[in-house]
Amino acid sequence: MQAPTTPEESEPLERGPAGHALFVPVRPGPLGCTTRFFRNALGGRIAVAFTSRQSLLRALGPDQHWERLSAPALRALAAPLGITELRVDPRLSAPAPGPALPQGPRHLLVG
Repeated sequence: MQAPTTPEESEPLERGPAGHALFVPVRPGPLGCTTRFFRNALGGRIAVAFTSRQSLLRALGPDQHWERLSAPALRALAAPLGITELRVDPRLSAPAPGPALPQGPRHLLVG
């Protein structure tokens, strides 16, 4: 089989649930971007992707960087790290940590 020579001959990206390539959170670095991986409620590592830029920014904040990837490409990046779970458009997430509250003296009430 001959390699594609033009963009029209190459295969399209595998489409996500909404029919589009996925928006994947990344962390920029000096040598390029690194895919961000997260943890599920039990502490296992997972890959996360979103079907729209808006849902990614709503979940992770306006400063979150992203790249477009197909689901198979994201799974291929995650596999060498032992990550097999991919969550698309996750709904449940913990809020970003806020500043620590000052700790005052604690009183034990004895009844």
